[in-house]
Amino acid sequence: MKVRRIQPARFGLFVFVALWMLVVLPLSALAAPYAAYVIDARTGEVLHEHNSNARLHPASLTKMMTLYITFEAVKKGEITMDTMVTVSKNAASEEPSKLGLRPGQKIKLRYLVRAAAVKSANDAATAIGEAIGGSEAAFARRMNRTAKAMGMTRTTFKNANGLTEAGHLSTAHDMTILGRHLLYDYPEYYNLFSRTSADAGGKTVYHTNRRFLASYKGADGIKTGYTRAAGFNLTASAQRGNERIIATVFGGKSTASRNAKVAELLDLGFRRSPSNAPVRKPASPSYTDEPVVVAGNGQAPQGAGKTIRVTGAVTRSLRPSLRPGETGQPVLVAQAPPPIVTPDDISAALVEAQAASLADAKPTVAHKTAPKSTSVRPEPRPEDLVLASVDTSSAATTSIVETPEPEVVTRLSTSGGRHWGVNVGRFPSRYQAEKVLLKTALTEMATLDGALRKVVRRPQGFDAHFVGMTRDTADLACRRLQARNMTCFMVGPAS
Repeated sequence: MKVRRIQPARFGLFVFVALWMLVVLPLSALAAPYAAYVIDARTGEVLHEHNSNARLHPASLTKMMTLYITFEAVKKGEITMDTMVTVSKNAASEEPSKLGLRPGQKIKLRYLVRAAAVKSANDAATAIGEAIGGSEAAFARRMNRTAKAMGMTRTTFKNANGLTEAGHLSTAHDMTILGRHLLYDYPEYYNLFSRTSADAGGKTVYHTNRRFLASYKGADGIKTGYTRAAGFNLTASAQRGNERIIATVFGGKSTASRNAKVAELLDLGFRRSPSNAPVRKPASPSYTDEPVVVAGNGQAPQGAGKTIRVTGAVTRSLRPSLRPGETGQPVLVAQAPPPIVTPDDISAALVEAQAASLADAKPTVAHKTAPKSTSVRPEPRPEDLVLASVDTSSAATTSIVETPEPEVVTRLSTSGGRHWGVNVGRFPSRYQAEKVLLKTALTEMATLDGALRKVVRRPQGFDAHFVGMTRDTADLACRRLQARNMTCFMVGPAS
């Protein structure tokens, strides 16, 4: 019997086919599920969805939430874009894509933001989370609180960068909601997502989705994501004329096929959306599960996830301190029958009020003038009043020579003069402080009329002050502003 020998070339083909069946087919069966969600960004109307509520791995779409909380923290004064962040060993050891940070390196927050938004750098995202939250775990808890407040009901974050981790899941629906919040809640930062390149602290980084941005008309963001478990993900936004569409795809097979699918979904959205529609911005996240904090200094506290709630309830007395020599006992005044007011009484009261007004405007007497004729007889001088001596040696002028002792106090001012002011908050930029000052002045014209608006730069931000007020006016202004749930506290002459 003859035995046929298998040729080496044919044997190699058999081995290849066997490996393909054993490896490639199981991997394709385990490919990430496909999901899609498309909305009209102006109204939030759903234009298309497929498997949109399936909990899948979001990959680097996670960084949209990391950046959203960063913008929120900057707005609240918890951190600034120029804050120097110290990179931890944990952040520096993250897997690619990465900026290449070193343990102990100090870098400005703005460069980490650019690296996370443009290059999708995992080490930069982790460094951001640790800087704001104190730890990545604490930052993840803040991410979940924010997601819940936005209505992202099927999302759970475990880290700041989106690397695969058990339980770190989201949906196409939820990521589209997040993209819409980024667009409308922080439009001043939205241009980050359309930059094809950016300076990240001496190193130029390039956008992970620059091909799609260059090829699709009107595309201006937002974020890509890829891991083996997630597949190729993308949340994209594009505007044409008055129309803006946001589309999210999970589980793409490749960068090219994902981009083609997103382009197809955006085209579908533009076909189905009306040419003109009212812009109904999403409501800002409401952190109803957070404890209420009464903010008295206008600055958000440091730390992760601290949400400021200003309440109108007065927790301490805002009355001024008692004058020296006074007691806290209430003064009881006997109720007398109402007096009969005559026309002469009214005239006398008017004259007396005018005299008091002049005394307030000029508390000390510099020159002695001839008394004017009035219908009211002045009160006699007190017997213990010490008068200044008059030198009449010159016929041309009459001067006053003050007696050095004893000192005569003509009027005791309890207001402290116009050296008081009020602080209505601390803000990350001078523009925001001036904007709040103008808005507050228009809101509370009754007490702030005549006060000067002043912005004081501090290391932590810009303080918004109204100055040139009396103590009583400053106290009244603060009480009226606090009654409107506005931040306010008095600033004394020494402040």
